[in-house]
Amino acid sequence: MATLDRVKILVLGDSGVGKSSLVHLLCQNQVLGNPSWTVGCSVDVRIHDYKEGTPEEKTFYIELWDVGGSVGSASSVKSTRAVFYNSVNGIVLVHDLTNKKSSQNLYRWSLEALNKDSSPTGVIVSNGDYDREQFVENPVPLLLIGTKFDQIPENKRNEVLTRTAFLSEDFNAEEINLDCTNPKYLAAGTTNAVKLSRFYDKVIEKRYFTRDPSQMTGFTDRKRFNFKSLHYD
Repeated sequence: MATLDRVKILVLGDSGVGKSSLVHLLCQNQVLGNPSWTVGCSVDVRIHDYKEGTPEEKTFYIELWDVGGSVGSASSVKSTRAVFYNSVNGIVLVHDLTNKKSSQNLYRWSLEALNKDSSPTGVIVSNGDYDREQFVENPVPLLLIGTKFDQIPENKRNEVLTRTAFLSEDFNAEEINLDCTNPKYLAAGTTNAVKLSRFYDKVIEKRYFTRDPSQMTGFTDRKRFNFKSLHYD
């Protein structure tokens, strides 16, 4: 198994949204009993069968890099995290469905990761609007995962899910909403499991099977992200 090809996927989001619990569930198919704060970065690995059930099926390692979620504008904090953003093939953006601020902060996380080599110079959020165009041809596949679904009151679910649907549109990414303490949300054959497998396949496809070299090395093609100014509400 040591000879398997691999892809690197960042798991980004605020502290406390459940990234470590999510990664443990994704890689071990078990609930994490005593989650703790991640300092720096923690890496876990799972095996994925690309295009399972077809003649093109091939097994890959999926590396999930759980990056510590301290939010701050200090350059030292960002520069420390920047080392983890090299040669990335995909990004999972994680937010707490009961915490609207954690959803809004995903715009900051995406900007930080996608523009890691330079100071922020572009608009991502302005007067509540998001520049969707910058992700239309983004070479790095994204997946949006909302946690703590079980904690949303029944009378609030439609409102929350409508908001996350717009968030998913902004990032041009599929969304999965779940409870990290219940493996049934990712059980084989469920819609969530299909979305997750499709995301892994897309990451592998971009990394190993695309004919466009500019899309095979993560964040090296900076000209794709032409930010103009930076404003947050």
